[in-house]
Amino acid sequence: MNRVEILEKINNHQPSILGLKNARNYSILLPLAEKNEELHIVFEIRSKDMRRQPGEVCFPGGKVDKEDQREEDTAIRELSEELGIGWNQISDLQSIGVLVSPFGMKVHAHVGFIEDMSPLELNPAEVEDIFTVPLNHFLKTDPEVHYINFDVRPEDGFPYEDIANGESYQWQSMKYEEHFYYYNDQVIWGLTARIIRDFIDLIK
Repeated sequence: MNRVEILEKINNHQPSILGLKNARNYSILLPLAEKNEELHIVFEIRSKDMRRQPGEVCFPGGKVDKEDQREEDTAIRELSEELGIGWNQISDLQSIGVLVSPFGMKVHAHVGFIEDMSPLELNPAEVEDIFTVPLNHFLKTDPEVHYINFDVRPEDGFPYEDIANGESYQWQSMKYEEHFYYYNDQVIWGLTARIIRDFIDLIK
């Protein structure tokens, strides 16, 4: 392989997050809707029958399918499937970034405005209920921050003999922030809270 071939490969390459080529790809929508003459954020409560994270608070969203041309298409499709909201009821959809979780997930986060909340048809297989929180609550309330520590433990058979300092190698542990928001009897935490925190930082 020569220089020209290498440059051609790079020029035709779409830059991505290195080391996460096979990461699970998800897309979510942070929905805003007007209620009582002020903006609210709309949340879902996951069905208790869901295999993963039953009963937790989340945003509409899910895994990016091959049929989805863009990540925002995934967010709107999932919103429609979960809450029965049509594509024509969403306006001003904008990407706010990609969240990379320590568990191998890429979450494409979007913000959009729901123009009409009246004809909601919750999908009971996925959504137990919905609730809204005034945007102003998050603008005025910082999240509580707690930490999870990840310790590195190499598996049996790890080739210590091939690295400097062998079994005395000083592995770096990772401290991961978890954010918690509270509103009435609802607890909003995890990736959902992290996206809210970044969104609020963005619009402040």
